[in-house]
Amino acid sequence: MFKIVTSMDELIKVFTVRAVVFIGEQNCPYDEEIDEYEHSSIHILGELKGEPIAAARIRFPGPYAKLERIAVRKEWRGQGFGHQLVNYMIEQCRSRGYSSLRMHAQVQLVDYYATHGFMRRGTMFQEAGIDHYLMILEEPMPPL
Repeated sequence: MFKIVTSMDELIKVFTVRAVVFIGEQNCPYDEEIDEYEHSSIHILGELKGEPIAAARIRFPGPYAKLERIAVRKEWRGQGFGHQLVNYMIEQCRSRGYSSLRMHAQVQLVDYYATHGFMRRGTMFQEAGIDHYLMILEEPMPPL
């Protein structure tokens, strides 16, 4: 269901999901949704029978991985796909040796991401006109 994007066709599907959710539903401006990090990110696509239903990206800006642009199309929400996508992203980060993960979570999704172990940090801030919190997941590294 979820996979790391490896082709232009898959990347177009990712951008389509994000455009529907963030630009269409949440009125995020295009130039804030599509940014200078697209080329340096790992993009994730979720499909059902060839239909793009979910998307996300992961960046590695420092000693931590940053989960971003997590989106599930409205028709497929409430069926567990978002949780599966977040779990997939966490596993991708772990497989690359990252034990510190961060995200900017929309206020209404703080409790949702908390179920994955993320903890809210700091004060509320705005991105694209939407209230967010920094959330962090810190895991101890396994012994060598």
